[in-house]
Amino acid sequence: MPDNANSSQLPPAGVLPRIMAMVYDGMLLFALLCLATLVAVVVTGKLDPNIPEASSKVMHEADPLLGGLGFQVYLVMVVVGFYTLFWRKNGQTLGMQAWRIQVQASSGGKPGWGQCIVRCLTAIISMAPGFLGYWWVWIDRDNCSWHDRLSGTRVLRLPKKAKG
Repeated sequence: MPDNANSSQLPPAGVLPRIMAMVYDGMLLFALLCLATLVAVVVTGKLDPNIPEASSKVMHEADPLLGGLGFQVYLVMVVVGFYTLFWRKNGQTLGMQAWRIQVQASSGGKPGWGQCIVRCLTAIISMAPGFLGYWWVWIDRDNCSWHDRLSGTRVLRLPKKAKG
């Protein structure tokens, strides 16, 4: 992570790198949520090893706990945990690393745990009305999205690393 003196000179990240990082992270999250679902199925004991591969039994016949509000909250916690741990560790998810963008606290440095959680949950607000909270970057004086403002964070574009 760049130090505070250098980070003040970094440009804010635009909309395209943010959305492309989300696409990359979406692929990782898909795999992670599949794994989380498998764990939930195994824990509830509803995994039947005797079902043949061509069986007509599908997920709708799974335990009702896997379709309820508790399961949905569990999956949201997995997503929030994914982003929070990455942002708190070094300010970047794997998708953000690929697109050379980084989340920082508005004051500089790593965002705090609370900022990461607020940022993740309020990103839903930014996505809900047709990604309007992301497009907001184009008109905001500091190039911040809605969830940047609500969480006291900013997303910066990192320079290319020197080859050698």
